Amino acid sequence: MEKLEIMIKLASDRNIDQVLLEFKEYATEVDVDFVRKAVRAIGRCAIKLERAAERCISVLLELIKIKVNYVVQEAIIVIKDIFRRYPNTYESIIATLCESLDTLDEPEAKASMIWIIGEYAERIDNADELLESFLESFPEEPAQVQLQLLTATVKLFLKKPTEGPQQMIQVVLNNATVETDNPDLRDRAYIYWRLLSTDPEAAKDVVLAEKPVISDDSNQLDPSLLDELLANVATLSSVYHKPPDAFVTRVKTATQKTEDEDYAEGSEQGYSDAQAADGGVSPPTSSNNVPYAGARQPAPAPAPVPVPDLLGDLMGLDNSAIVPLDQPAPPSVRPLPILLPASTGQGLQISAQLMKQDGQIFYSLLFENNSQILLDGFMIQFNKNSFGLAASAPLQ
Repeated sequence: MEKLEIMIKLASDRNIDQVLLEFKEYATEVDVDFVRKAVRAIGRCAIKLERAAERCISVLLELIKIKVNYVVQEAIIVIKDIFRRYPNTYESIIATLCESLDTLDEPEAKASMIWIIGEYAERIDNADELLESFLESFPEEPAQVQLQLLTATVKLFLKKPTEGPQQMIQVVLNNATVETDNPDLRDRAYIYWRLLSTDPEAAKDVVLAEKPVISDDSNQLDPSLLDELLANVATLSSVYHKPPDAFVTRVKTATQKTEDEDYAEGSEQGYSDAQAADGGVSPPTSSNNVPYAGARQPAPAPAPVPVPDLLGDLMGLDNSAIVPLDQPAPPSVRPLPILLPASTGQGLQISAQLMKQDGQIFYSLLFENNSQILLDGFMIQFNKNSFGLAASAPLQ
């Protein structure tokens, strides 16, 4: 599937013959989804390359002659788009398309064929008969087909205001306003009904208005999105052409807090086995520190472990000072910078900063739980970086 997309993007006037030859080969494969995509690819090449449109239509007609049902239906869908792209150019093939009317059973293919008949009703001698064959099953048709039938019948009536189309429009408007419970269909039918009954000329201006020419916008990407996709070129993001956050959601697993359990906040240090100094935040329920990356169950209260004051070096304090974990940090020590505020982290707040002590670099991390549920089972990953920093030992 991705190869088809790449081929469409690379198709040009110089290589279109080879591309079409390959697409045609793909359209005779056994995988139905792949065949449909290959037929659509031919249509997209026709819309993209004006000089190649005629060759693309020739290939589509050859595929229609194979008489494989889903190929025929897909071809009709893309030919409708080609008609929109090049109006009044390739209408000579409509007769060939009409031969396949009886085989259409997919809503999009039916709707496309009905659009073609309504759009070129003045050039199709038996347009009223063709539309009438669809009208027999009007109440059972999907909304997409009903809407196209309604519009096509109005177009036929405005282009050929004879007795046959007049009776057809009465039947369709009655079905679309009285028999249906689809508000879109009913509203459109009422608008047409009032237009036709008050000002037929205004109805012509509305219904038969010149439509804007469609274009192939598959290669147009916002520059900022393109930059993000290039940065993620080794990931699925570059395949789906979406930024990573568009299809990856954060999954939060949490254990509800029970009435007889109290969980305390904890802090972790990344680059050494020692635990980080308490950042001056008092736990709401207990003074115990629970390591988040450890066991899922609340850990027993550890004995106070003295740790080096990692902020001392930056603050000009004595590096040999020891701060016990069960005592608040001296008021002169600034708290760690907040990297993830609780409002963004759904209750989890993360503060962190790189520290240097005795020639070693430490990464001090403080995790604060401002929610009412247990947060545990953390994993920490250090990405490759230009400074060559990585964890020197497993986390405690």
